[in-house]
Amino acid sequence: MSYTGLALFAVLVAVLADVQLTQSKMIFRKSFWTSYAIILPFQLLTNWWLTSRNIVMYDSNQIIGWRIASAPIEDLLFGFSLVLAILQLWSYWGRKL
Repeated sequence: MSYTGLALFAVLVAVLADVQLTQSKMIFRKSFWTSYAIILPFQLLTNWWLTSRNIVMYDSNQIIGWRIASAPIEDLLFGFSLVLAILQLWSYWGRKL
């Protein structure tokens, strides 16, 4: 599976888990989007630093080719998935404890 396919799969799993599994429904909350907006510039800065110095490199056959801050667009999809997963699990486990 390509990096693009994995990134799209990660978004799908995170959203389905948010809405169905944990029922946190973070994607419908203003607080989630505010948190993501705060995190996103730091993700872009980190991605830029790692990819512009060739610390992290991508096979051009495995990505779409669109880049933001020198990193593949797929990195934003993974970042979104990770932030969503962490926040929904934090909320879910907070309700369980």
